[in-house]
Amino acid sequence: MNKSVVLIGTQWGDEGKGKIVDLLTPHASVVVRFQGGHNAGHTLVVKGKKTVLHLIPSGILHEEVTCMIGGGVVLSLPHLFAEINELEEAGITVSGKVLVSEKCPLILPSHVELDRARERKLGEKKIGTTGRGIGPAYEDKVARRGLRVKDLFDERSFLEQLKINLEYHNFILEKYYGESSVGLQESVDSTLGLKDKLLPMIGDISKELRKRRGEGKSTLFEGAQGSLLDIDQGTYPFVTSSNTNVGAISGGCGVGPKSLDYILGITKAYTTRVGEGPFPTEVDGLIAQHLSSKGKEFGSTTGRPRRCGWFDANALKEVAQLNSLTALCVTKLDVLDGLDQILICTDYKEASNGELKPIYEEMPVWEGSVAGVTSKSDLPVEAISYLKRIEELSGVGIDIISTGPDREDTIIEKNPFC
Repeated sequence: MNKSVVLIGTQWGDEGKGKIVDLLTPHASVVVRFQGGHNAGHTLVVKGKKTVLHLIPSGILHEEVTCMIGGGVVLSLPHLFAEINELEEAGITVSGKVLVSEKCPLILPSHVELDRARERKLGEKKIGTTGRGIGPAYEDKVARRGLRVKDLFDERSFLEQLKINLEYHNFILEKYYGESSVGLQESVDSTLGLKDKLLPMIGDISKELRKRRGEGKSTLFEGAQGSLLDIDQGTYPFVTSSNTNVGAISGGCGVGPKSLDYILGITKAYTTRVGEGPFPTEVDGLIAQHLSSKGKEFGSTTGRPRRCGWFDANALKEVAQLNSLTALCVTKLDVLDGLDQILICTDYKEASNGELKPIYEEMPVWEGSVAGVTSKSDLPVEAISYLKRIEELSGVGIDIISTGPDREDTIIEKNPFC
């Protein structure tokens, strides 16, 4: 039995990780987020009811599971409690089920303003961030001036550092970006003002995870964003501000790599990307419209339309090696229903301008629909051929296939926890 399972996005995010986390949560005692912030958005659909999560791990819909936010996550307290309130208003129990690392860096209002000001100044060269202060918060962390959850315990020291940080942030906002400054009271309200609500939720994530593993309990690690957005290994500079790959778990949660038993790579049956940056297999016209419309390709955090393209097996192979993937989960296979043409990128060639041009292999299309299919034997032979080709090109087997947005629309060839 695998005690520790990791879910990693293998593309530019939006692969459908939330559904798979929710699907596998009954086999775990704890679900852990280890990086990112509320720039991530995981959409769950259970019996037709839609829930979108940004900070709370996707296991929250299950009563007997603890959800942990590791120290690698940058934390906006106002957004955390807004999300908690929304869940509780929907009848989902949160109290007593969420544990927040004392090491989480805090996102300040000035981080948000810096993020947005930077994007405005970059203009057409903008990165395409969510404008939620994630990057500037990570910058302060690396610069060793960031404020963390544990700093809330000493209010006097916290206020002193907050004033220093705010003075620095406002100087940049006013003198470099020509923007308005951020007031001290706003920053206090969004941090110290929420301290009492946060206190019951604070804990030592690393110690708790080691304890549970020693007791033989199972853990599910939930990645945010996707591998191609990794700050070091992704399509820099059009990336997120954290490490999105498996290696981030050790730093973000304080557990050793030998504690990870099984690594599941989540990949769409095609490819999407939100924001700016390279996208070799991007398409336009009727095919893009089909993928976007049928796949409902709009960012769950920002609502921005996602760019769509053919499946990139060349990129997946690299990601599989980078993350030592045990197996794959292919999502949104049903979105390919009804296409007159299906292509897979198997490699690239470099054009005269230095851009990478995809080399495609055409795959047979299938009749009818795979939507809601729960057994691989019920898939059209062409769909099975498509999945087999993904396995061959990536070098990784497929254990789970998602054929629709609902939890039940799933083919499980092998349970990662077994």
